[in-house]
Amino acid sequence: MSGDCGQQCANGPSGRIVPLEQAVGLILAHDVTEIVPGKAKGPAFRKGHVVRAEDLERLAAMGKRNLYVLDIGPEQMHEDEAAGLLAQALAGPGVCLGGPPREGKITLLADRDGLFMVDVERLTSFNLVDEVMCATIHRHTPVKKGQPVAGTRAIPLTPLRQNIARAVEVAQGGLIEVAPIKPARTGIVVTGNEVASGLIQDGFAPVVRKKLAELGASALGVKIAPDDRAAVAGAIRSLLADGAELIITTAGMSVDPDDVTRHAIVDAGGLDLVYGAPILPGAMFLVGKLAGPHGLVPVLGVPACALYHPTTILDVILPRVLAGQSPDRADMAALAHGGFCRDCPGGCRFPFCGFGRGA
Repeated sequence: MSGDCGQQCANGPSGRIVPLEQAVGLILAHDVTEIVPGKAKGPAFRKGHVVRAEDLERLAAMGKRNLYVLDIGPEQMHEDEAAGLLAQALAGPGVCLGGPPREGKITLLADRDGLFMVDVERLTSFNLVDEVMCATIHRHTPVKKGQPVAGTRAIPLTPLRQNIARAVEVAQGGLIEVAPIKPARTGIVVTGNEVASGLIQDGFAPVVRKKLAELGASALGVKIAPDDRAAVAGAIRSLLADGAELIITTAGMSVDPDDVTRHAIVDAGGLDLVYGAPILPGAMFLVGKLAGPHGLVPVLGVPACALYHPTTILDVILPRVLAGQSPDRADMAALAHGGFCRDCPGGCRFPFCGFGRGA
């Protein structure tokens, strides 16, 4: 970011007047205004524009015979050159530049569908360097190819080369990326005596199917089991044997004596299980792994809140798991900052809000 103003002014470029025909390749020191009588008045060329041979005819038609241009010292560079170097260093896998620099700025785009990731500590270090900046969307946000995810720029017109080099060093190799989301074949286990006995119709599986489809995943199969530990564990094992790459269980996650789902997950081979999360709705969530016949498979235990809240912890964690992450206790604890859903009046705006984005 911008550092000491006095130092910047002392290092600023000097200017001089040159004949129009000698201005090609030089940098304008100010906006050049064009007036079209009765129609428009505005800048035809912006400060910082590098004069091209094809600009001369238009400038001459505007009555320009001389131009005021900048002299850049060897210790400086043009803002557009700097922005290009910064953007190339910042962009990691799955991120591309949105075009050439313009007025010292470049937008970075998702180069594929996936989950946007940021090395927040390095991003902060980058922004502590004088004369540069980079701003991003929240990490862990699902994005589509072509979506803007970040922007960077050189702040002065002629930043110091040493500052750009320092920023590039911090960002080298990419500090933002878009991780691909795996279209996992998912086994869904719906639990509850009332559903298994036919007293009520299941509403959970359609909710989970919809959320999977939005992320490019699909349901391998749905098993309905009563609130019986052995029955739930058996349903999980059956889906694992069928080749499920993710298991999602629904309901039965509270401390009610009839809620046995999390115990059944342990019986079915649960490992590294984290139960409970500082997020609302979704506090009684479970995440971990299952030891199946085809290897370790992630498992998510979803509490009943997902049945009637449009956005819950499932919407926060599911994309991360499909992108190959294995959230541990520290990851779940970090959800506390930003983990309170405001139930926005007028309709849910997730993921265009801060819910679940603090971690």
